[in-house]
Amino acid sequence: MIYITRRERFNAAHKLHREDWTPEENERVFGICANPNWHGHNYDLFVTVKGEINPETGFLIDLKLMKEIINTQIIDKVDHKNINLDVDFMKDKMASTEVIAMEIFHILKPYFAKENVTLHAIRLHETENNSVEYFGD
Repeated sequence: MIYITRRERFNAAHKLHREDWTPEENERVFGICANPNWHGHNYDLFVTVKGEINPETGFLIDLKLMKEIINTQIIDKVDHKNINLDVDFMKDKMASTEVIAMEIFHILKPYFAKENVTLHAIRLHETENNSVEYFGD
């Protein structure tokens, strides 16, 4: 078993809030992340797949293909977007880093399965100090 990780980057805005809470409750729970005028991050997305090396190519997966899958399915949809308003796979979901990472995992998993590799983990860095890792269900 071998693991390969690809990093991609994207910039996006979001807001943590619940429509059914008052502005004061949102601010108490989410702090500055509940800013009604949104806020943004420069995200680092790490996608790790695992499997067996193809003896013909010496690859687990062609990294150009891995990049294409990640960019087409995720980066093109989130980069320079408002996660709460513009990203279809986040519709009606809390735009926390935890939920974003889980949704990315669920989207990418079948695409890598088609290439005979297993999606092992998504690691999403919201800031240099805060990141989330998700290994699937």
